[in-house]
Amino acid sequence: MLVRIVKLGFDEKHIDTFLTNFETDKTTIRNFEGCNFLELYQDKNNPTLFFTYSYWDDEMALERYRNSETFIKIWNKTKVLFNIKPEAWSVHKLASLK
Repeated sequence: MLVRIVKLGFDEKHIDTFLTNFETDKTTIRNFEGCNFLELYQDKNNPTLFFTYSYWDDEMALERYRNSETFIKIWNKTKVLFNIKPEAWSVHKLASLK
């Protein structure tokens, strides 16, 4: 399993648009083949910062998504809202406690 973490920053005036778009697109992303989990977080101290966490079968599944028409459509309407360059990490989960 591969975990993808993406940090996104928006001007305050674009937050509602981003949240509306995410609400519209989240099921499509989550149902993309190879995606097993999707969450959106908002920073508690800086409400203009958001993080997505998604779990993928493997790197190939993530790359299929990133090269898909679905991703291109979603990314094109999201990237125009950024106020900082997004950052992304692909990580392997080593431990999880409940």
